Amino acid sequence: MAQYETIRTAGAGARTAQIDEGLRAHMNKVYGLMSVGMLVTAGVAWAVGTSDVLLQIFRDPVTLRPNILGWVVMFAPLAMVFAFGAMINRLSYSAAQLFFYSFAAVMGLSLAWIFKAFTGASIAQTFLVTSIAFASLSIYGYVTKRDLSGMGTFLMMGLIGLIVASIVNIFLASGAMAFAITVIGLLIFAGLTAYDTQRIKNDYIQHAMAMDSEWLGKSAIMGALNLYLDFINMFMFLLQFLGNRE
Repeated sequence: MAQYETIRTAGAGARTAQIDEGLRAHMNKVYGLMSVGMLVTAGVAWAVGTSDVLLQIFRDPVTLRPNILGWVVMFAPLAMVFAFGAMINRLSYSAAQLFFYSFAAVMGLSLAWIFKAFTGASIAQTFLVTSIAFASLSIYGYVTKRDLSGMGTFLMMGLIGLIVASIVNIFLASGAMAFAITVIGLLIFAGLTAYDTQRIKNDYIQHAMAMDSEWLGKSAIMGALNLYLDFINMFMFLLQFLGNRE
């Protein structure tokens, strides 16, 4: 009996070590996909935002007001997020990855105007601050023993309210409302960074026994998308505070 217990304990320990190793590889893949997506977004945004010829396709280079195509590009990422969530189970891993990078490129088009509106130094500074804050929050979500699932519903309700308020303020153009949206949005996406990281980790642990490589691959892409959105939104809200206008 003692020998059996020793063998069983050793087997359980080996399985735990295997899951831990797989989890680290999974998280590295999530962050890797996210990083490539960020590079695609940054490259497209910089290329378009620093060229008046390209920028005027979407916005007036002087007033930065969007034209019809600019409005389409502005709301296209939101539509693509919902479409991706609805279609991901029917997509292959390669198709899901291509969709994610296409989304990152469209996001770059929608953010290109910041290179015209803000100085390059302030954009770089804000990116650095966002990176430090994101890394800290994501590490917290990964290592904390506290269950963050309870705050998920609250944060998602806040996010829906934030989206509605942002759309309304496009037409109201209220400075006070814009400030409130910026502060609340920053807090929401800071919380979502920790929450999403823990959810990605827990989802992997729950499905690790099945060893479904197709699910794990697409799950990494979905996780990368969620963290990408958390980072981008934190960056844009912080830019409102830290960015120096041209």
